Amino acid sequence: MTNRRLEVELAREISGEVLSFIKAHGEFSKEACIALLKTSDAFNVKHFPDCEKSPGSGYDLMINIKAINDTRLINSLFASFNEKLKSEGIFIGCVETYQLRKARILKKYPPVLNYIYYFFDYVFKRVFPKIKVLEKIYFFITAGRNRAISETEALGRLSYCGFEILNSVVDKKLMYFAARKKTEAVKTKEKNYGIFLRLPRKGKGGKEIEVYKMRTMFPYAEYIQDYVYRQNQLQSGGKFQNDFRISLIGRFFRKYFLDEVPMLINLLKGDLKLVGVRPLSKQYFSLYDEELKRQRLRHKPGLIPPYYVDLPRTLEEIQDSEKRYLTSHEKAPFKTDVRYLFLAMKNIVFKKARSK
Repeated sequence: MTNRRLEVELAREISGEVLSFIKAHGEFSKEACIALLKTSDAFNVKHFPDCEKSPGSGYDLMINIKAINDTRLINSLFASFNEKLKSEGIFIGCVETYQLRKARILKKYPPVLNYIYYFFDYVFKRVFPKIKVLEKIYFFITAGRNRAISETEALGRLSYCGFEILNSVVDKKLMYFAARKKTEAVKTKEKNYGIFLRLPRKGKGGKEIEVYKMRTMFPYAEYIQDYVYRQNQLQSGGKFQNDFRISLIGRFFRKYFLDEVPMLINLLKGDLKLVGVRPLSKQYFSLYDEELKRQRLRHKPGLIPPYYVDLPRTLEEIQDSEKRYLTSHEKAPFKTDVRYLFLAMKNIVFKKARSK
């Protein structure tokens, strides 16, 4: 099938807006190797014939118009597309996010009944697959079909399987995503996510430590931090703007510091001290200036950061705040920590300071 004929077939299946989205990210020239599929099975992708124009070199563009909600092993499906693409090749897919699913259900059923239906649908198709004991019951009954999946999880799985997220667009009932193959899909294992996390962070001397926290983000959120930064930059307080990775219960945990309670384990282990600069991820650490990076690595991170004393609003202000704390700490460690602890607790209690 010629690429022109393929484009005509594709136009019959999707809207003009989605077709424009696909063409904006994929190559539709006569020489390009393009594949159009409608499958939820990795087996079908693995056994899809190689491109006749360039046998063995991989596809330039692969499009799957079947939503991944019916896929039992999503990572295996993504990995199979990764394997078929050439380096820097583009993969286009789609998903009904649980947000779009909620809108569909609430519109489909009468008031009151729609919320009752949505509640049980959410519990069975969103919560059950995330709990080990209930997961087996869920997959026995459904075989993984019609699963509720968040935007974060869909994009995070892509990144986990070797793709760089380019962009996404919502069209009626589905969200379409575009991703570029960056590495081979060496990771395909389905990850289980509990309520507790161990997150890699920069410790004293550059040593990587694992910080314990309660989960506040959707599964696979940690794999799309770069994408969220590119899309939204930083907001007041040094957090990401419109961070869709945070769940509803996660916002509650963060508001009352419940997500940070497990970090007391790090305090007891000696990875953290009570007052000190915030332990940062590799991606966030890379945003700091070189002088502060070197100064930070000379000190152990802390549970209560200087943020709560100065309440900075921008990344530059956050860095200035940390420089002042570290410089003062180097001159008078005990006195500085006592003063910062008192001021931080004062702002938390009376000014309701929160690191949102």
